[in-house]
Amino acid sequence: MTSADGAGAEPSEETSCPTAVREFWSSEVPERTLKLAQLGGKRVVVANVGGSFFAMGEVCTHMGGPLSRGRLNGFVITCPWHGSRFDVRTGAVVGGPAVRPEPSYEVKVDGNDILIKEN
Repeated sequence: MTSADGAGAEPSEETSCPTAVREFWSSEVPERTLKLAQLGGKRVVVANVGGSFFAMGEVCTHMGGPLSRGRLNGFVITCPWHGSRFDVRTGAVVGGPAVRPEPSYEVKVDGNDILIKEN
C-alpha cells in the first residue's frame, strides 16, 4: 500500500473505506494458514485457501476454543480443543460437538491489501 505521495504506508486498524473494519497485507496470511484479527472487540480468524481469503468468528461456539490455533484442511477449520469443524466460507458447522455456526465476514482483496467488513 502506498500513501498519496507514493511513500510506503503501514496497514491501519481503520481505513478510508467506510465499511472496512480491518486491513492488513495479504503476505501476512500465507496459503493454507490462519491469522487472528481483532475487529472492534471481536476476534476474527482469516484463512487463506488457494489464494482466496475468508473470515469468520475466531472463538469456537462450542466452548470458546481459539480457532486461529486450529488446523486448516481445505475449507475447514478444526478447533484445537474439542474438534468442532467449521466451513471458513460460511461459518457453518460441518462437524460437532459445536451446533451454532460462526459469524462470517466479507473479505475484499485490493492489490496486496485485505479488507474485512462485517456483513
